[in-house]
Amino acid sequence: MKNILLHLRIPFSFFLLPIFLFALSQSPHPDTAKAWWVFFILHFLLFPASNAYNSYYDKDEGSIGLLETPPPVTKELYYVAWVFDILALVLGWLLVGESFTGYLLIYGFISKAYSHPLVRLKKYPILSWVVVTIFQGALTYLAVFQSINNLQTFESLIPQLLPALVCTSNLLAIYPLTQVYQHEEDAKRGDMTMSRLLGIRGTFINACFWLLLSGGGYMAYFGFTLPLLFLVILLFPLLAFFGWWTWKTWQDERNANFRNTMWLNVLASVCLNIFFGILCFL
Repeated sequence: MKNILLHLRIPFSFFLLPIFLFALSQSPHPDTAKAWWVFFILHFLLFPASNAYNSYYDKDEGSIGLLETPPPVTKELYYVAWVFDILALVLGWLLVGESFTGYLLIYGFISKAYSHPLVRLKKYPILSWVVVTIFQGALTYLAVFQSINNLQTFESLIPQLLPALVCTSNLLAIYPLTQVYQHEEDAKRGDMTMSRLLGIRGTFINACFWLLLSGGGYMAYFGFTLPLLFLVILLFPLLAFFGWWTWKTWQDERNANFRNTMWLNVLASVCLNIFFGILCFL
């Protein structure tokens, strides 16, 4: 049971919480009950199920997200992943709505295709990079916004396309960085991840490009207002660490390791969660 709990990596969902909080902070009249259920279903059922399912098929021996030394996987982990997925669909249908349930269903299929040996999107660097970042970023943002605001038409989501795309841009930068310390492990399985394709230095250059694009997206969306000032102040620790890490890695590529990657994830999620939390309060 302890190993199953570790592979669910529920605390890892904290790294994806900014997307939920961003959508919530931009909601004019959110349904409070639905917002709580959407939060629970995503971060305690859907995302942990995806983590468990991928762990089962990857069978990593090296470090993975939040697990420096992952325990062995068993068949029970596979069953637990399915139970969590089914429970997410049932609660989504009964307590949130049909559109949100459709999102959960598609997300579940994509996350399984990512690591299942018959499909294994992870073997295709550009395809997996684009698919994962769109589903975890833009589509998750739009699904949350649509659900908690009880929107019925796509036209009502059009003003939210820019922040949704900013979410994807952030992940286009961060996602390959989360793979940068796994090159040896991925090579053993024959997985050509985006980070392996780009190389270690290319992974950092890619992150710089998409983070700059995200900054432009935030500026276009918020304008020169108080929220933008808050964002610049709160993101300073993250950008400072990223700059230091890039410089250290340029000197010695061994610095592209598990610990530095986790520090980047923690800083990114903490800074953005605080920012969007302030926006929710305001």
